[in-house]
Amino acid sequence: MTRIVSVDVVDLRFPTSLSLDGSDAMNKDADYSAAYVVLRTDEPGLAGHGFTFTIGRGNDVCVLAAEHRAAPLVGRDVDALVGDLGGVYRELASDSQLRWLGPDKGVEHLAMAAVMNAVWDLAARVAGKPLWQLLVDMDPEALVDTLDLTYLSDVLTRDEAIAMLASSMPQRAERVADLQRTGYPCYTTSAGWLGYSDDKLRRLATEALEQGFRHVKLKVGANLEDDVRRCSIAREVIGWDANLMIDANQVWDVPQAIEWVQALAEFKPLWIEEPTSPDDVLGHAAIRKAVAPIGVATGEHGMNRVLFKQLFQAEAIDFCQLDAARLASINEIVPVYLMALKFGVPVCPHAGGVGLCELVQHLSVFDYVAVSGTTEHRVTEFVDHLHEHFADPCIVSDGAYVLPSQPGFSAEIHEASVAEYAFPDGSFWKGRQAADDVVDAAGSIR
Repeated sequence: MTRIVSVDVVDLRFPTSLSLDGSDAMNKDADYSAAYVVLRTDEPGLAGHGFTFTIGRGNDVCVLAAEHRAAPLVGRDVDALVGDLGGVYRELASDSQLRWLGPDKGVEHLAMAAVMNAVWDLAARVAGKPLWQLLVDMDPEALVDTLDLTYLSDVLTRDEAIAMLASSMPQRAERVADLQRTGYPCYTTSAGWLGYSDDKLRRLATEALEQGFRHVKLKVGANLEDDVRRCSIAREVIGWDANLMIDANQVWDVPQAIEWVQALAEFKPLWIEEPTSPDDVLGHAAIRKAVAPIGVATGEHGMNRVLFKQLFQAEAIDFCQLDAARLASINEIVPVYLMALKFGVPVCPHAGGVGLCELVQHLSVFDYVAVSGTTEHRVTEFVDHLHEHFADPCIVSDGAYVLPSQPGFSAEIHEASVAEYAFPDGSFWKGRQAADDVVDAAGSIR
């Protein structure tokens, strides 16, 4: 009998602020970070890996919350655990004292995402399958039994969910073969971080085209004159046949968002992403009505399935950008996919953060094979940094994700990377602190 013998939760921080990778109008100095969970077992080589994503300070709070969330798993039989993924989720979610801190939002929900991502990774490893394959191979009723459908019955019932998944069964093998040939289409944000110079934007946009990308996203929202200039450069490089998207990262009020997007309409963006507060359902609906035919996209800060339900009900968005490390893992993510299908809203997952590309590739493959059956109006985010830290990094070829083939959720981080970037005692951060101390000492002497 294999058991979970311990849980490690590590505060990992990567110094992306040094190169302004990840910079946008709201977050100017992000250090891409992960509260990294490892469920260790007494079977050599078997562990479950998961994480949630933050951007630096406060990641330690997520670590502490994840330790609390994961504590009940120690000592559990692995076969029993992975055989009841819905029961494990419901058990952890029912801790009323932790739940009071949310509920279903904030740090405690980020912690739930990290822990359940590790549980699903463990389940896929036990099955010997990449996560997308584990989900595709599950009987529809068995998969629905794992899902959190609470507060959704006015939109999505258990019977509806089973029927939606069952309807795709005859086509699944053919759809897998399709993606093995073509991959899953993605877009790049790597050219468009707000802190990049015009020359760097021009160079990276050129490289994106050469790499096969037909969708490029720019950060906007700090200064309209700068946005006009940068959008002009982007269109000059990618032309008018490729798609340009813009992302404000929540920086505007509703009237300002409408005015700003209309000022950039000449560049024909496919969508405006996060134009206002991620919780403002009616604000998104108002913006969508005012800026059409430019689409409205949001979801990376969508705190739970109920918010997405309301966004769909209010016809507030054109593109759903759920996040694999903010929603509480597969148990909550799949219901959002099913609601999106019912309302006719394409899902284009957010992946602008450490490890998120590794996770969301599995979700997009599952969507195509078992839910939507199409890539029309669907494109998944890709950012080209930090993949070297992962044992099973995502692979992008000619603007498309190659199907993951290794068992698990692609969430395992190299031990050497953990040793280097664990905060504050990893070798990188210790070295940086030592350098800062030298500078401070020199200043004192002067």
